[in-house]
Amino acid sequence: MPLPLLIALLVFLALLALTALMAWSRRRSARRLSQAVIDRAVRQGTAPELIYVVNLPGYRPAEQSVGVINDEGFGACYFARGGRQVEMRVDRGAYTGAGAFEPDGDGWYAEHEGRQEYVAVRAEHHVRLICPAGQVDRAVLKKAAEGARPAVGRRPPAPPSPSSPPPPSPPPGPVKRGDMPRNGDGAPVQRRGPGG
Repeated sequence: MPLPLLIALLVFLALLALTALMAWSRRRSARRLSQAVIDRAVRQGTAPELIYVVNLPGYRPAEQSVGVINDEGFGACYFARGGRQVEMRVDRGAYTGAGAFEPDGDGWYAEHEGRQEYVAVRAEHHVRLICPAGQVDRAVLKKAAEGARPAVGRRPPAPPSPSSPPPPSPPPGPVKRGDMPRNGDGAPVQRRGPGG
């Protein structure tokens, strides 16, 4: 093979490998949450062991959607092109699949009220993926929920940085307002008509 052709072939293969590596890197980073987002969820009250990520082909986590649900559960939305969205909710407790749910593998599946949902059951918590019916193939939704993995490793979340504002603290006691009347609720008095 002539040398110029060999060099062109090597350059082409190098570019192909670089493109594949960049695509792989983007896919991996799309399935992770930044440490700042994890720390924010923990400060909001999410239990670190309930912070999960899923591998849902074509979908990326929207970090602005990450937050606490219920007492200490975790919620996040995954978005794809065209405004498609899948909601993930992780919470403590058993999930029995009442109502429209049917058993499917180690979890539950349902289609109701225009939505589909798969719930993967773990020892002390459950992972739910919810989206409009037909948006994600049932098998893909099931695989993503069952393959959900913790986003937080063994180390505790990082403390807030000195430059970040501290979380708001609740007032020390009942708030006293000076604009409320001493008697009654302050609503206007209407002696005539309905309600008067």
